[in-house]
Amino acid sequence: MAAQIQASSSPSPHPPKSIKSISRSPALTSIPPAYIFPSSPPHPAADQSAPVGQIPTIDFSPLLSSSPDRRSGTVADLRAACRDWGFFVVTNHGVPDGLIAAMIEAGRKFFEMAEEEKEEYRGGEKGVLEPIRCGTSFNSSVEKVFCWKDFLKAFVHPVFHSPSKPPGFRRSSSQVLEEYSKRTREVARELLRGISESIGLEPDHIAKKLDLEQGMFQLLAANFYPPCPQPELAMGMAPHSDHCLLTLLTQNGIDGLQVQHHGNWVDVTNLSPNSFLVNVGDQLEVGLINQWRFIHSFIRI
Repeated sequence: MAAQIQASSSPSPHPPKSIKSISRSPALTSIPPAYIFPSSPPHPAADQSAPVGQIPTIDFSPLLSSSPDRRSGTVADLRAACRDWGFFVVTNHGVPDGLIAAMIEAGRKFFEMAEEEKEEYRGGEKGVLEPIRCGTSFNSSVEKVFCWKDFLKAFVHPVFHSPSKPPGFRRSSSQVLEEYSKRTREVARELLRGISESIGLEPDHIAKKLDLEQGMFQLLAANFYPPCPQPELAMGMAPHSDHCLLTLLTQNGIDGLQVQHHGNWVDVTNLSPNSFLVNVGDQLEVGLINQWRFIHSFIRI
């Protein structure tokens, strides 16, 4: 397995503001030492015998069906996917293709802004609890090795927050972010109902136990991975598990994600732009289910 990002008492003295600005430097021919992961090679090799592209696919529509037989089949598929993989692809989820495309475009507009315009969203006294924040890597204030990515994160539920930049963003893209957040939240809630049912509990057991109506928060995150002159030495994101209930991921058609399955790393390839890759998070695995494994993923660039 590749080296994890390590916390250190002596982090890099000058954390970068943006990997975008570094990647677009005309003089860049090799990556700075702070981005080189201390293993050779840093990327786990995908197991060629693993069922690449065979991550379970869940048809979401039967979960909304009035037919018990249709729903029960999907519930059984959910149980197997969570137990055996911890990841699955969701299709026919009802979130419009145009909304997903508009969400990706909104993220692109934000990352294209000049770094000075993003300054108000960096740092802050609340740290990771800032309603809106952007930065680079994962936590560049303590990291010894940086990931090759920039990010934007905003809390969108129970209170919706959206950047006001670039000019006009709040009037146009903010509406996209809010609608996208609402629709994906509805998908996540129904998936949690199906997962709850799949382990022999009432469909609303997870929602009631965690008080999702009042106590749930939703974080919207956009990641930007610019071209890298030495991708074999860097990582977009080191191996990790997600500290949440569920993650719903969409991407712009560029592969790079790998997930761990039975000790092997499997490429996630050809993920349709109108589907979601769902990751079962630590809170669900440990706090409620306690019968599934920690599942790791990482991003190669």
